[in-house]
Amino acid sequence: MSLLQIANLTLKFRGAETPVVDAVNLTIAVGETLAIVGESGSGKTMTALTVARLGPEEQLAQMSGVVTLQATEMLQAKPEDLRALRRDKIGTVFQDPAAALNPIMTVGAQVREALDSAEGLMPLLTEVGLGDVPGIAGRYPHELSGGQQQRVGIAMALAGDPDLLIADEPTTALDVTVQAQILDLLADLKARRGMAMLFISHDFGVVARLADRIVVMRHGKVVETGAAAQVLQAPQSDYACALLACRPTLDTPPPRLPTLGDTPTPAPRPALGDTLLTVSYLAVTYPPRGMFGQAFSAARAVSFDLRKGEALGLVGESGSGKSSIAKAIVGLAPLSAGQITLGGAHWDPATLAAQARRRVQYIFQDSYGSLNPRHKVGTLLREGLDLHGLGKASDRGGMAARLLSEVGLAPELLERYPRELSGGQRQRVAIARALALEPEVLICDEIVSALDVSVQAQVLNLLKDLMARRSLAVLFISHDLAVVRFLSDRVMVMRDGEIVETAPAEAIVTNAHSAYTKQLIAASRAIEMA
Repeated sequence: MSLLQIANLTLKFRGAETPVVDAVNLTIAVGETLAIVGESGSGKTMTALTVARLGPEEQLAQMSGVVTLQATEMLQAKPEDLRALRRDKIGTVFQDPAAALNPIMTVGAQVREALDSAEGLMPLLTEVGLGDVPGIAGRYPHELSGGQQQRVGIAMALAGDPDLLIADEPTTALDVTVQAQILDLLADLKARRGMAMLFISHDFGVVARLADRIVVMRHGKVVETGAAAQVLQAPQSDYACALLACRPTLDTPPPRLPTLGDTPTPAPRPALGDTLLTVSYLAVTYPPRGMFGQAFSAARAVSFDLRKGEALGLVGESGSGKSSIAKAIVGLAPLSAGQITLGGAHWDPATLAAQARRRVQYIFQDSYGSLNPRHKVGTLLREGLDLHGLGKASDRGGMAARLLSEVGLAPELLERYPRELSGGQRQRVAIARALALEPEVLICDEIVSALDVSVQAQVLNLLKDLMARRSLAVLFISHDLAVVRFLSDRVMVMRDGEIVETAPAEAIVTNAHSAYTKQLIAASRAIEMA
């Protein structure tokens, strides 16, 4: 029996030449989990949001077709009917829980808004695994981890006991262990409540753990539909085959990840050079906030070295101290103890001249937030060249164009603003900006965690090529062990501010010593083999 039927759904933005969703047809049965998989811009999220009428309809020039939930035609429903349906029939879990939750309301107040009575608050929080968190109902979203925030979002979506749960990329930015916990929670909730689920993702490994059927979308159209096992094991479309091949695994990595329509020969990699960066007994402690706050120790006694041309992976969960270590190296976090040397000389970014600070460059996770939205790409790339006096002023426009070419972007993008670029393009611009200063060390902080698997593969291949061409030393930070395994020569595993294990990348996977490393590997394997 069908719970949801979508027939010829077409959505087109004003001024767009082609629809963002183009004649999509799909059904979801009672109690079934249907996953929609595709890259950013494929139309999967727009399709899902239109079911609940939560999309940006004011920006659409066309919204046609039929969306029927039980006996209700959603596209024709009145606002008051839609509110009732969203309360009682449809629950929605969004990708970014921090943005979806009200920052000035406590968890209890937000969940109670969706409940018929306050008595249901703690049973619901307990059902999503938050019952044992001290004072959970009185906490604010910023006082919770990413996984806890997402559990609150799930609780709010379940408050009306919906027949259909829409989960839009609910695990994309989460650590692999937390990701596995959320997926297990969703599967358990679906089984106990008997609800159907529309699950959106760009990662086949994630949907394999939940989906009964899979729909693959590209450029707004459905390119393949079938039972989960069929699509995962014997995909019929070239696009689905390519998406499956893009994802790195923990097994022996290829020299280059397959990407959609991109198969250049990898550049030969030179032998590793001498030790370039040395970190000795580094500690990062954040000062207390407010009169009654306490200092927070983010990292303790961290030591490692990085050779010229080497990729050193740093892996761990959120809050383990990975980013604090990286930011301390470039002066963005307080260095409370320890010593850093670069090329054998003392390194203190707070006291070094600007010319010296060029030698280490940082690429942030959020490419959109790290690029000035008021500047065009050309200005962003020339800014560093101007500040450091690199090249002649008349040549810097050409230098910016060559930097874009080196990261695989067309010179025409020099005249675009960051908002006019895709996520993958923005991250390439961020890489080009870092390369403009000709650094010796590149610090990459979760730079592919929010990208589609195909775009992720392109960026990882690009980093490998840049390392080969420029003999760059790279400190690569990630919570995804498979991604770190593909790129890195050695891997450090960090937990609770301390390095628990360091070994060659292959040895970390095949012969891990610490229990925590084994836990990370098991969580990654579970998603790969689902």
